[in-house]
Amino acid sequence: MIRKNLFATLGGIIAVGAVIGLLAPLLQKLGNPANMGICVACFERDIAGAIGLHRAAVVQYLRPEILGFVLGSLVAALLFREFKPSGGSAPMTRFVLGIIAMISALIFLGCPWRAILRLAGGDGNAILGIAGLAAGIWIGTLFFKKGYNLGRSYKQSAATGLMLPLIMLGLLTLRLMYPPLEGADKTGILFYSLQGPGASYAPLWISLTIGLGIGFLAQRSRFCTMGAIRDLILFRQLHLMAGLLALLVVAFVVNMFFGQFNPGFEGQPVAHTLHFWNFGGMLVAGLAFALAGGCPGRQLFMSGEGNSDAAVFVLGMIVGAALAHNWGLASSPAGLGAHGAAAAIIGLLVCLSIGFANLKKA
Repeated sequence: MIRKNLFATLGGIIAVGAVIGLLAPLLQKLGNPANMGICVACFERDIAGAIGLHRAAVVQYLRPEILGFVLGSLVAALLFREFKPSGGSAPMTRFVLGIIAMISALIFLGCPWRAILRLAGGDGNAILGIAGLAAGIWIGTLFFKKGYNLGRSYKQSAATGLMLPLIMLGLLTLRLMYPPLEGADKTGILFYSLQGPGASYAPLWISLTIGLGIGFLAQRSRFCTMGAIRDLILFRQLHLMAGLLALLVVAFVVNMFFGQFNPGFEGQPVAHTLHFWNFGGMLVAGLAFALAGGCPGRQLFMSGEGNSDAAVFVLGMIVGAALAHNWGLASSPAGLGAHGAAAAIIGLLVCLSIGFANLKKA
């Protein structure tokens, strides 16, 4: 029996980052949108559209990768006895942070994973996004140093811990029951895009298999983009950052191999060139991720471990995606949404309020 967690070693986290860096451009090659082989925020946004929470016609597809992330993590947690249902740590606050995180990520047009993949694909606008992400996490570390804490979580029932994995299993069942049909924007109860990013996707079983694999590996390694930057700022630790850098380097090499590297700022796929808002959107998103304790990918993996606090954050992100598109908050390649600037400012103020309100004095 294997007892030592090799994926938690330095070599292990580098290997996991490299695998993600290999598979994400491969998914793009097989049909996923350009510079969007994997994007947790974009894919949860597409899921929100697929189940009718918003009706933005170009971003509606029930992404199997997200379902696989949670279910793969669940399998790993069960196999290695790390399925430990817990929750009750400020769930409403985490729900609000999830909403803010998603809206802010959609102002930039991508999560931290996509920011790295955009850079690996040559999109210079990602540099502003990554700088904003780091700035937001740095602000979060200032709260940590002052004693920021959302309170302890408590042991919960297995049924509670299984709620989000079961929701993902239910969504997978719907995807199998109602597959996309040629020329149809709706099959059964699921909506589909006929054009735009939502109409670009890799074959179901490949996407699902890759999602399951990444979910398994990320659960074992604790891969987290927010944690990588946080640990570097707070503790000068490079462990998680090594995985992040491996992802960037391997994705760059694979993109070069597939001819998917297109350097520059203008004309990048599903991106805009508003540098201030690329930075500002990810600053707010980074602060929200920091205050919630993990990047959007890590929140999915923790949900698979039975962490219902993380599951609440995930649901907040899906609701945030619906609000972003229903209220004109999300950006597009044409620029900022009608109310995107106001949303970013309000999101920043709410995050700062949450930070100050949850400082615990010694």
